[in-house]
Amino acid sequence: MAETSEARWYVVHTYSGYENKVATDLAIVVENRGMQDLIQDIKIPMETVTEIKEDKKREVERKIFPGYVLIKMIVTDDSWYVVRNIRGCTGFVGPASKPVPLTDAEVAALGVEKHSVQVGYSEGDTVKIINGPLEGYSGVIKSIDLANNSVCVVLSMFGRETPVELELDQISLDD
Repeated sequence: MAETSEARWYVVHTYSGYENKVATDLAIVVENRGMQDLIQDIKIPMETVTEIKEDKKREVERKIFPGYVLIKMIVTDDSWYVVRNIRGCTGFVGPASKPVPLTDAEVAALGVEKHSVQVGYSEGDTVKIINGPLEGYSGVIKSIDLANNSVCVVLSMFGRETPVELELDQISLDD
């Protein structure tokens, strides 16, 4: 089995209703065998849903992908064997002999890794665009949307005020 040195996210298929048991048992095995460097994180993607029953609203946690568990790991013969032999686990998603890691886009879409961004600027500050097609332009921040990792900057282009949507890491405070 080809080994990689970087941990990637993999999807493991479980028996229906065994997701929590597989995640808990795997966490215990990882702890007991000291494999935290190989198997780094175990997640069951959940969503909060508002259910209305008998005119009562309540918030309920629900599995987004029933029957699947996400594992951030470095694939070695040992780590593959441990995951594969957890009771309730039927195997990795992908060809039988080789687990296929999720792409960065899939990981971002699933929201399993949250990257919190601290910004040192606020609305009304003058900022400089540090990368992208508008690199080098300066403008004023109109709005910041931390949830979507975006910022609206008003640039003066060709004598007109033009609002531009950018990612938070594309700007810096103008000195």
